[in-house]
Order: sequence, then structure tokens, then C-alpha cells
Amino acid sequence: MASTPPRTSHTSRSALHLAATLLTATVALYIALVAFGNITDFGTNQAFVQHVLAMDTTFKDDDLMWRAVTSKGLQNTAYVAIIVWETLAALVLIYGTWLWVRRDDAAARRFSTYGLLMLMLLFGAGFIAIGGEWFSMWQSKTWNGLDAALRVFLLSGVVLLVVSLTDRKQVSADS
Repeated sequence: MASTPPRTSHTSRSALHLAATLLTATVALYIALVAFGNITDFGTNQAFVQHVLAMDTTFKDDDLMWRAVTSKGLQNTAYVAIIVWETLAALVLIYGTWLWVRRDDAAARRFSTYGLLMLMLLFGAGFIAIGGEWFSMWQSKTWNGLDAALRVFLLSGVVLLVVSLTDRKQVSADS
């Protein structure tokens, strides 16, 4: 019975490098398509942001409704800020992917981390915390984006863990 040779640290690093490259590229592609869709089909998600901020499909609790933002100008400013943030995160992740491909692991890890944290802030703090709790998005049957936000938050977190694992010096120093 033939046994497989023991895995070398180089093989393991190469597999981890490939995983970080492909996962960063996947998230970069995803958020680039999201930003592109929001730019080219501005009105679809604009309506989402407007309804969440206006709190017009929540329970209409007087103790919460003072939080509603009904100014179209402020709603559109928030939406444009979201699109700009998504676009910047996509560009950072695309650059991170390019650095992974060039095998500049330290820079790739840094830029991938920045881009992934940008997404975790947007979808975690922005959509889950502020949209979900402050603007009570969870109360809306029509304009509740919490499940989608959680998916992107968790995906970004998992990829961030894989990216972090590529730092072998840090792993060795912590052992």
C-alpha cells in the first residue's frame, strides 16, 4: 500500500495562497458587480435605501419613528455614499487580487484585509446595525435586507480568516 508523502509547508502555503487569491477575487467580483448594478440601475436599490431610511414599512411605533429620515436629499446622499464605498472596496479587493497573483503576499494580505474590512463595516455596521436596528429594517416584510447583509458579512469574514492564515510568520510567532 503506497502512502502519500507528508505535506510540506511549501505545499500548504501554496494551497493557502491559491485559496486567498481565489476567494479575494470572488469577493472582488461580487462587490464590483453590486456596485456596477447600483450605478447602472440606480433606481432599484435607491428605493430600498429610501424605504429603510423612511421607515415607512415598519410597525410605526411612535417611540421609534422619530429616527426616520424622510428627506429625499439625505436618502440619496446615503445611497450615493454606499455606492462609492462599494466601488472603493471593489477596487481595493481587485488590487489585492492582483497582488496575490504577483505573489506579493504581504501587500496582498494588507489590501485584501482593507477591502474585506470595508465590506464588513458596510454590511455589518451599515446594514445590520444601523439599517436593521436603528431604522428597524427587521420589522419590514418588504424592505428587509438583513439576510443578504449577513451573507456578505459572513462571506467577507471567512475570506478574511483565510487571508490572515497566509501570514505564516504571525502563525509561527503565536505558537
